[in-house]
Amino acid sequence: MSRPIAVLRPEPGNRVTASAIEAAGREAIRLPLFTARPVAWTVLDPAAFDALLLTSANALRHGGPQLDALLHLPVYAVGHVTAEAARRIGFQVAHIGTGGAAELVTAAEAAGVRRALLLGGRERMLGAGGVVAQAITVYASEALEIDPAQAVRLRGAVVLVQSARAAKRLAELVAPDHRAITSVAAISARAAEAAGPGWRRIEVAADTRPDTLIELALQLAD
Repeated sequence: MSRPIAVLRPEPGNRVTASAIEAAGREAIRLPLFTARPVAWTVLDPAAFDALLLTSANALRHGGPQLDALLHLPVYAVGHVTAEAARRIGFQVAHIGTGGAAELVTAAEAAGVRRALLLGGRERMLGAGGVVAQAITVYASEALEIDPAQAVRLRGAVVLVQSARAAKRLAELVAPDHRAITSVAAISARAAEAAGPGWRRIEVAADTRPDTLIELALQLAD
């Protein structure tokens, strides 16, 4: 019997991922742990930068009209979801990374970028330094209160984890004696490490593409 797959990411991504799991004939548990909201920010001189770095589509969802002033900058994006969100607004995407933020910076530097602007979340891993001339917070992911009756649904499931922060929260929600029957499909080694020990199985996706992580979760659910 196939195990249910729990999706912890915020909306609207939660709905998209859960729908893909259900389309594959599996049960999805929709349990967002965080919600993203915009943060007030000011556009710096666009002429001071030669590229825009984006590690999450949330920067585009919550960036507001200030983004219009940056449309001339080529975008270096982590993941196809972020890249597509950038294209819908009117950006030209120069590179789509399938790794994390560090890999994106390496790709931008190799392409000749010297003064990149990073737009990201309050809890972002990457800050200013090197080719990243400035890092600006444009959104914040805030923890949602989770009812214990909802958290117990994770017991025995395969939990799809897409950030280290979500993995840490998962470890707080699942009692140690329930981890032995619960598996984790993690987006990265850092997320897997943040989940801590004691899980039935914990596997890391080969890359950061949503389909790759979903496929891993489907395998663990069998």
